[in-house]
Amino acid sequence: MVDFLKLAQPGITELSPYQPGKPVEELERELGIADIIKLASNENPLGPSPVVTASIAGQLAELARYPDGSAYQLKDKLQARFGIVPAMVTVGNGSNDVLELVARVFLGPGLESIVSEHSFVVYPLVTKSLGAKLTVIPAIDFGQDLEATLAAISDQTRIVFIANPNNPTGTWVNKQSLLSFLDAVPEEVLVVLDEAYAEYVSEPDYPNGLELVGNYPNLIVTRTFSKAYGLAGLRIGYAVSHPDIADLMNRVRQPFNVNAMSLAAALVALDDEAHLQESIRINNEGMKMLTDACDQLGLGYIPSVGNFLTIDCGRDAMPVYEGLLRAGVIVRPIGVYGMPNHLRVTIGLPEENMRFIDSLREALSGSESKALSGGKEALSGSVKEALSGSESKALSGSESKALSGSESKALSADLKQDG
Repeated sequence: MVDFLKLAQPGITELSPYQPGKPVEELERELGIADIIKLASNENPLGPSPVVTASIAGQLAELARYPDGSAYQLKDKLQARFGIVPAMVTVGNGSNDVLELVARVFLGPGLESIVSEHSFVVYPLVTKSLGAKLTVIPAIDFGQDLEATLAAISDQTRIVFIANPNNPTGTWVNKQSLLSFLDAVPEEVLVVLDEAYAEYVSEPDYPNGLELVGNYPNLIVTRTFSKAYGLAGLRIGYAVSHPDIADLMNRVRQPFNVNAMSLAAALVALDDEAHLQESIRINNEGMKMLTDACDQLGLGYIPSVGNFLTIDCGRDAMPVYEGLLRAGVIVRPIGVYGMPNHLRVTIGLPEENMRFIDSLREALSGSESKALSGGKEALSGSVKEALSGSESKALSGSESKALSGSESKALSADLKQDG
C-alpha cells in the first residue's frame, strides 16, 4: 500500500489535527448522562439575539441561491459601525479562516512567523502547514513578551501573531506597549492582531486595533462574531487591513466562503447593542463568581479580560477534568498549550457557574484522594520490596528486632496517615 505520509508536504506531517472542546453529545454517548453543561469553547452562554434568529429564518426560502460572495452589505454595515473602508475588509468563515488567508498569502518555505508561548494553536497550524518556520517566544506571566518578540525578528520573518486578549490565558497587551512595538517593527513584517475577545475588554488602556490600522499599513486586525455576538455555529469573522493586503487575501479566498445565513445574522447582530451589552454584563458577573470561588478554594488563576478563566489546579489537571466530566461539566484541559496543570473555563450563566464551582470542589477532593491513595500504595510497595531478597535477610537479624519495637509502630502510623 502507498505510504501517503511520504506524499504529503513536510509541514503537514508535523501537525496534529485540531482538537476542539468536547461536544455535549460525545459526553452523553461516553458516560450515558444527561443534563450536561459545556464551558469549554468560550461560547456566549446567552446565544444569539432574537433578531439574529429571526434573520436566519428569513433566509430559509433562499437556500437554493448562492450568498453574496463580496459580502457587500456586511462591509457596508462595518463601515457604518466602525468607520472601516469596505476595501480594507476580508470576510471569512470565522476568524480562523482569515488567519489562514493571511498565512497563505505571506508564508512559505524559507519564511517564518513568530508567536508567543501559550498562544492560540491555529497560528502554528497555519504556519507549519505552509512549510514555514515557527519561532516561539517564551511568555512573561503567561502573556506576550513584545521586547523579546521584536528582538527575534529576522530577514525571514513575515508575520508576527499577537492575540489581544490572548487565548487560552486571558492576558492582554496595553496600548502604549503595542504602539511602541508597531513603531519599531520593520514595515515589511506583518503584525496580525487577533481581537476575537475584544468586545469583552473594559480596561481603559486596551488598544482598539480597528482604530490603528489606518496608521500602520503592515497591521492586520482580525475579529469574529463567534464570541460576544453568539454566532459560533455560523462561522463568520473578518480581517481589516491595508487595501492592498485585503486585495491579496481576497485573491486566495474561496468563492462563497461565508454562507447566506451567516451574513444575514452578522448584519443584524451588529445592530443589537442591547444584546451585546447584556452578554458583557453576564460575563463580568460570572467572572467575579469564578475568581471569588478560586480564592475560597485556594486555587491560583490567571487574571483574564476575556470570557474565560484559566485556573491552576496545582497538580496534573486531567484527573480534575475527568472528575468534572463525570459530573456532567465540560471544561477545557490545555496541556496542548504547555499548561498541564491548568483548566480553561468559559464563563457561563449564573446557574452554570455555580454548578461548575460545586463540581470543581468535588473533583478536587476526588483527585486528592486518588493521589494520596496512590502515594500509600507506592510507599507500601517500596516497603515490601525493601523487605524482599537480601534486605529481608539482613532484617532477619538484629535489624528485624529493631523494627519490632517503636519503629514498626511509627511506620504503620505513617502508612495510615498517607491513606
